[in-house]
Amino acid sequence: MAEAHQAVAFQFTVTPEGIDLQLSHQALTEIYLSGVRSWKKRIIRLKNSVITGVYPASPSSWLFVVIAILATMYTRSDPSMGLIAKIQEHLPVSQSMSTQCQAVVSAVLFSTMLWLLLIFTMRLCLKQLLSYHRWMFEQHGKMSTTTKVWVVSVVFTLFNYTCSLYLESVRPLTDDSQYERMTQLATEFESSLGNRLQWYLKLKALWASNYVSDWWEEYVYLRGRSPLMVNSNYYGMDFLYVTPTPIQAARAGNSIHAFFLYRRKLNREEIKPWLLRSAVPCCSYQFERMFDTCRIPGTLTDSVQHWQDSDYIVVYHRGRYFRLRVYQAGRLLSPREIEFQIQRILDDTSPPSKGEAKLGALTAGDRIPWAQARKKHFGSGVNKRSLDCIERAAFFVTLDDDEQGMLGDDPEASLDRYAKSLLHGKCYDRWFDKSFSVVYFKNGKTGINAEHSWADAPVVAHLWEYTLATDCFQLGYNAEGHCKGEVDSSLPRPQKLNWEIAPECEEQISQSLTVAQALADDLDFHVLSFKDFGKGRVKRCRVSPDAFVQMALQLAYYRNRRTFCLTYEASMTRLFREGRTETVRSCTSESSAFVRALEGGEAAEVCRRLFRSASEKHQQLYRLAMTGAGIDRHLFCLYVVSKYLGVESPFLKEVLSEPWRLSTSQTPVQQVELFDMVNHPEYISCGGGFGPVADDGYGVSYYVLGDSMINFHISCKHSCPDTDAHKFGAEIRKALHDLIQLLSPSHREPSKVGESRHEFKKDL
Repeated sequence: MAEAHQAVAFQFTVTPEGIDLQLSHQALTEIYLSGVRSWKKRIIRLKNSVITGVYPASPSSWLFVVIAILATMYTRSDPSMGLIAKIQEHLPVSQSMSTQCQAVVSAVLFSTMLWLLLIFTMRLCLKQLLSYHRWMFEQHGKMSTTTKVWVVSVVFTLFNYTCSLYLESVRPLTDDSQYERMTQLATEFESSLGNRLQWYLKLKALWASNYVSDWWEEYVYLRGRSPLMVNSNYYGMDFLYVTPTPIQAARAGNSIHAFFLYRRKLNREEIKPWLLRSAVPCCSYQFERMFDTCRIPGTLTDSVQHWQDSDYIVVYHRGRYFRLRVYQAGRLLSPREIEFQIQRILDDTSPPSKGEAKLGALTAGDRIPWAQARKKHFGSGVNKRSLDCIERAAFFVTLDDDEQGMLGDDPEASLDRYAKSLLHGKCYDRWFDKSFSVVYFKNGKTGINAEHSWADAPVVAHLWEYTLATDCFQLGYNAEGHCKGEVDSSLPRPQKLNWEIAPECEEQISQSLTVAQALADDLDFHVLSFKDFGKGRVKRCRVSPDAFVQMALQLAYYRNRRTFCLTYEASMTRLFREGRTETVRSCTSESSAFVRALEGGEAAEVCRRLFRSASEKHQQLYRLAMTGAGIDRHLFCLYVVSKYLGVESPFLKEVLSEPWRLSTSQTPVQQVELFDMVNHPEYISCGGGFGPVADDGYGVSYYVLGDSMINFHISCKHSCPDTDAHKFGAEIRKALHDLIQLLSPSHREPSKVGESRHEFKKDL
C-alpha cells in the first residue's frame, strides 16, 4: 500500500551484487520538514521565553541601559559610584585587553546587573499592585481615588474567618439545634486540630505555587472512580439559530482547520490573557494542556498525559477509528483538503474490526475496570499502537449519523436531545478521556465534549468561541456549502486503526456499556432558551445580572421543593497563579429571607429591599471567592492534610459530606469582539452544560448572551421522584418574570406582590 511505503525512510534488499539501498525521497523530505518545523517551534518558544523572562522590561531596554551608561562615562561622570572600576580590576582577561576595551566591558557588565536589578524591583512592585483587590468591591461606575491610582499604575507597569463564614452559610439550612451542634463542632475544631492543620497548610503555601490546585485536580477529579461521562465531562453547543453549512464534511473541514490555527497561536504564545477591568491579567496555566492531552485510567488514581504537538487527529465513524494527518509536507492542510479527507472517511464502507465498534464504552464506564482492561489487553502489540494513536492525537472527532439542533415542530425537545447527545452520545461513540472531543452531526451541526480534570469550562469556551467565529467569519463557505480552496487529490488516505479485541475484553466493553447506558438513560435534561429579556433590562434595574439569575434560581428551587438547599456557584480564582475555582454559596440568610417574603405576600417595597440586600450579599461573596477569601477550597485542603496525618475531624468530615443539591455555573462570553451581536444576532452559541452533582439535585448552567437572551441548561435524574428538569425550567422562567416585574422602575404595584403577579399573568 502507498501509505505503508510513505511511513518508512528507506528500504533495502540483498542481491548478488550486495545491498541495494533505496532511499524514499518523499519520506526523507517529510523528516526534514518535520525537523525544520520542530526547530522553528523551539526558536519561537526560546524567543518567548526570553521576552517573558525579562518581563516587565524588554530585551531592547537592556540596550537602552547600556547606551545610557556608556554615554555618561564619555561625559566623564561615573553613575556606578566606583563599581565599574572595581569590575575592571577583577576582569579575568584584563591583561589581553586594552584599557578602553576593559572599560567598555566593565560598563556593559554593570549595565546588565543594573538592568536585572531594575527588573527585579519592577516585578516586586507589580506583584504588590496585583495583590490589590479593593477595586472588585466597588460599585460599577464609582471608583475611589486609591483604585484610580492603582489602575494607572498597573496599566503603566502593566482560619477563624473560614469557620465563621461557613457557619453563616449553613444558617438558613439548619434549625436551631442543628446550628448549635455545628457551632460547637466548629469551635472545637478551631481550638484543637484546626491550628495544627493550618500550620501544615501554611507550610505548603510557602513552598507551592498554589496550595489548592494540585490537590484539587488529584482528589476531586483524578481519584474519582465513577464514570466521567455525565458525572464529570461537560459540553458546548453550536450556534443556536444558524447552521453555516448543511454539509457535514465541510463543517468539519473549516472548524478542524480553525482548531489548529488556535493551537498555533497558543504555541507561539499569541493568545492574549484575559484581563479583569482591562487591567488585571488572569493566569493562563490551564491552556497548556488543551491539545495533545489525554486522561489515562489507573486503579487507584488516573493521570493526565500531555505530549508535544501531534500532526494528526483521530476520527470515529460507524464503529471505525481513523488516523487523519492534518499536516502535509510541513504545512497545515487547507479547510477544503480536510473536508476532502473527512469525506473519504464518510464514504469508506469497510466494516469495523471485531470488538471495535463499541470500544469507546470503556472510557464511559467505571474507571477501575477500564484501567484493568487497558493494562491487560492494550499493553502491547497492535492494540497498544492504536490506543497510543488515540491518546496522543491532537483531539478526537466523531462523525455522527444523527441530525441535531432546533429541528421540526418541537424545537425545545430537539434542543434537549441535542444536549444529551453532546453529553453522552451513544455511550461508545465518544472518547471521554481526551482533553476534548468534537462532534459533527449529519446536518452540519457541531458541538464539543470536554474532560474536566485538566481545565475548567471558561478555558474550553475560549477555544470554542474562537473556532466558531473563525469558521463562519474568516474561513467561510462557497455557494454550494463547501469549504473554499482547491484540493490536492494525491493526499494519502486516512489510515484505519487496527485492533485485536479478545473475547474477555469484549465482555468488559459490554459491561462498561451497560453501566454507561443506565447513567445516560437516567439523565433528564432540558435546555431553556429564555428570550423575553436579558441582562440589558436587568442592568437598567441597577442589579448584577449574575446576582439576578442566582436569586431567580433560589426562588425557583424553593417553589419546586418548598425548601432551601446548599447551593454551589463556581467562581474563578485565576487572579492567582494556577488558580482554578472557588465556591460561592448562593443560598444565604439574605436570599432565603427575600424568597420567604415574596412567597409570603409581603409588600413590594419590603421585597425589593430584601432583594437588594440578598443580591449585594451575593456579590460580596463572589468577590471574596475571586480574591482568595472563599471557604470551601480552604476547608477541602484542611481535610486533605488531616487525611495525610491520619487524624479524624468530625467537623471537616461533616462539611465535606454535605450534598450540593443545586449546582450552578455561568460561562461568560470572553471574546465579544469576535461576534457582531448587532448585525448578526443569530450567530450566537447556545452555551453548554453538565450533569447533576447530587442524585436528588439539579445542575444548572447559564449563558448570558448579549442584552436580550439567557440560555439555561438544566439536568437532573429520572430516578429521583422529586426532580424534573422541565418543571424546574418552568419555575425558572416564572421566577425571572416575577423578579423583573418586581424591580422594573416603571412598575407600580398596588400593595402586595402576590396581587401584581396575578395581574402580570393576565397580561401574558
